[in-house]
Amino acid sequence: MRAPGGRGGGSGSGGSACAVDTGRAMAEPAPPAAELALRRRLPPRLPRRPGDVYINMQTDFKAQLSRCQKLLGPGGGCAEICIHGLGLAINRAINIALQLQAGGAGALRLAANTSTVPLADGLEPQGDEDGRPPLARNNSAIHIRVCRAAPPP
Repeated sequence: MRAPGGRGGGSGSGGSACAVDTGRAMAEPAPPAAELALRRRLPPRLPRRPGDVYINMQTDFKAQLSRCQKLLGPGGGCAEICIHGLGLAINRAINIALQLQAGGAGALRLAANTSTVPLADGLEPQGDEDGRPPLARNNSAIHIRVCRAAPPP
């Protein structure tokens, strides 16, 4: 017996559309002439000084924070450090600087500068063919200078 509305669970041909296999295979799209792989190149870096800390999203936050604390500590040998963050790591760089300032009990000063860094991504062929010119794009960056505040007179 059929349910009202014609939506019965029977095996009849009452309005159900079934896919019919015709035996023909679907045509696959032709592969591109050369298989290309996107290669993200590293950004140009500032000179590497002992007080420069480059923040990324792969290293643990606590490890990066403790490295900055060691550099600013009594045995670290740095009166100031510069924390650099690029792209997605900008928020993490700001958080590290604020954590340092909160832990320093007012003994640290922060000075932040933002910039735009040009990056070049290249499409490299996986075969023996020549590569295409690199794709140019820009990315935001932050540079936070953290230094010890002068003691009050």
